[in-house]
Parts: sequence; C-alpha cells; structure tokens
Amino acid sequence: MDGGTTEGFPHRIVSLLPGATEMVASLGLEDRLVGVSHACDFPPSVRNKPVVVRPRLETRGMDPGEVDRWVSSQLEQGGSLYDLDGPALAELRPDLILTQDLCDVCAASSEDLLPALRSLSPRPRVVAQNPHRLSEVLDALGELGRLTGREALAEKLVQAARARLDRVQEQVKGLPVRRGVFLEWLDPVYATGHWVPDMVDLAGGQDPLGRRGIPSIRIPWEDVVKARPEVLLLGPCSVPVPEVVRQASGLLGREGADTLPAVRNGEVYAVDARSYFACPGPRLVDGVELLGHLLHPGAVPWAGPTDAYRKLSPLIANEGALRQGAVGRTP
Repeated sequence: MDGGTTEGFPHRIVSLLPGATEMVASLGLEDRLVGVSHACDFPPSVRNKPVVVRPRLETRGMDPGEVDRWVSSQLEQGGSLYDLDGPALAELRPDLILTQDLCDVCAASSEDLLPALRSLSPRPRVVAQNPHRLSEVLDALGELGRLTGREALAEKLVQAARARLDRVQEQVKGLPVRRGVFLEWLDPVYATGHWVPDMVDLAGGQDPLGRRGIPSIRIPWEDVVKARPEVLLLGPCSVPVPEVVRQASGLLGREGADTLPAVRNGEVYAVDARSYFACPGPRLVDGVELLGHLLHPGAVPWAGPTDAYRKLSPLIANEGALRQGAVGRTP
C-alpha cells in the first residue's frame, strides 16, 4: 500500500537524484523535500536537507584513471557504489521516493533502495526516473507534476523550456553545423550518450561519436583524432571546471591532439557537466544554451554563470605534450 495524504498527493518526498531534486524545487515543493542524496546541491538551499545516501568511495584527490578502475571493479563484482542510510530513511517517513535505474555510476538505484524499503511502514511510493533523451527529461517533469498535484505548473515549465530550446534552434538556423565532440570522461576516454547528443544537435552541432539515447561508452583516443572535431567539449561527470582544466593537459598531450582543428583553432572547452549536462533535470535547457554559445558564439548569447565553462589555452596542449615526452609515455 502506497503512503500518501488525505489529498492523495505526497507530502514527504525523498529524492536520490540531483535532477529530480531540481524538479521538485522548480515545482515549488522544496518544503515537502525531507531527504536528498549527497550529490543534490541545487538549488543551494537543498544542501541543508538530511542526506540519506552517500558514495562508498571519496574520489576527491584521485586521478580519473583510478576512479574508473575502482568503479569498474565494483560493478564487475556486482557491488554498489553507494550506501543508503536505512534508519535515517525510516525516520524521515517518506511517502514518495524518487530514484533511477538508468546508470549504476551516476546515482543510487532502485536496487540499492530495496533493503531499506522492507522496513518502511507504510511503504512509500517509489518512482524511478529513467529518461534516455532530452524530450524524456521534460516528460519526467510533467509526470512529477501530475504525481504531486502541480500538473498545471509543470506544464507551464515544460512549455517554457521548449520555447527556450526553440529559440536556440532559431538562433543557429542557417548556420553551418559544427562538428563538436563531447567527452564524458578523460582517462579513459568516454564518448557521450543519452540526452547530450540531442543537446548538441539543438545547439547547431553534430557529435560523430555521440550515442543518442544509450549509455556513454569507452572509446580509443584514436577515434577522437579521426573524428577531427572543430569544437572539443570536456565534461567529465561531477568534475569541477578547474579540475577538468588540470586533467585536460594530459588528454591534449596525447598523440595526434595537435592535429585536431579544435586544438589548432583554440576551441577546446572545459564545461560544468554536473550543472548542465550530466543530471537529467531542468538545467539541461541551460546546457543547450551554453552549447549554442560555444558552438556559435556570435549567434547564441550566454547569460549564465561565468564559471560554467572555461576556454582552454593552446599552451595546455603544449604542456601536456612536453610532459608526455619527458617521461617517455605512450598514449
């Protein structure tokens, strides 16, 4: 039996997803949000909510190769990357829990939740948000509005989001489609997947390595070299922009990097993936506007935070190449 209120709508919501937390807040329901995950940080006020799920490994200070090896090992052994605080969840008495089954790496899943659910009474409603495409993210917002009694507001938000996406398409209409490769991890290299290729398309680009509607995948660096991107977008999941810049020196020191049009023309960008690309929430629309600005700066303005991206200096590639040569490493 699902928990609920006399109105039939949930009043105690726990969100295990940053994107879903943003949706809850956008619907004016932050006061009903009683618990979140460690990664929920927008709007900033949700950082004060009780945290019921945390990662098993503190990755701060680890290089991307180390993180990838640990994650791969955990998943191969059938382990989880997250710990759910069952007693804390029970104390919060949620009547709606928002989770996902889309990616075992990005957030806690429905499977992680199962042991804790057995001890909850009454049992809350569990909704898994699993959007694969950008349009499905907007659909998820509409569905959440219906579940929470905010259907009219959700529809207004979805219409406003679509209007902004249409505006970007109009701004880039008639301009040359630019070849833009988006990388979701830098060591090893991962091409982007799910909704990000849709975002690149809407912004007047085309990612020849992107995987629409399906997970990102590890690729050889040689594939990036062969793709010859005019714009190279570096957005490793949950990595702050300054750290992306640091990691980029190693990536751009690889063989063939100096032949890429993006490197030659100084169009390599570190972007804030956590805010605008990795989490399927309302700010993906901001991400499309940001991509439009990076792909077609003369046509699409960017009015968002100045630290949302950083244009990499060509010197970074040179520094990477010198370091690689100095220690005799091969790509």
